Amino acid sequence: MTILERFRLDGKVAIVTGASSGLGVAFAIALAEAGAHVSIGARRTELLEATRERIGAAGRRGLATRLDVTSPEECERIVQATMKEFGQVDVLVNNAGIATAVPALREEPDDFRRVIDVNLSGAYWMAQASARVMTPGSSVINIASIVGLTSLGLP
Repeated sequence: MTILERFRLDGKVAIVTGASSGLGVAFAIALAEAGAHVSIGARRTELLEATRERIGAAGRRGLATRLDVTSPEECERIVQATMKEFGQVDVLVNNAGIATAVPALREEPDDFRRVIDVNLSGAYWMAQASARVMTPGSSVINIASIVGLTSLGLP
């Protein structure tokens, strides 16, 4: 068995947050190419359809749902929509995230709270909603930014 065969996801279902652009799109397509059906969510719903079509082009079914991870209700809604469509959730990729591009000494409290609400609380709400339906052996993958490890030269 090859290494790629060991990582096949045939018969699995994944949810990817922040799947309207960038890494979220790449994760969704890679999971589909590995054999998973993929449920994708993001706030920018107008961009989700192109990703869903690419999932289909990889031979898998896709489900696109509006998702604001700061809302526990919306997190529960995408999980329930995924369960209705596919009957299971095996993988969650917590990819949704935002960042401010201002130095910490000039960051406004509301901007900081928004980053925490999306990046930390949103990952928690999605993991909580998904864990309610996941079976043993399922995976939660939390994506972080390199910005968390460096100041990028911002004073």
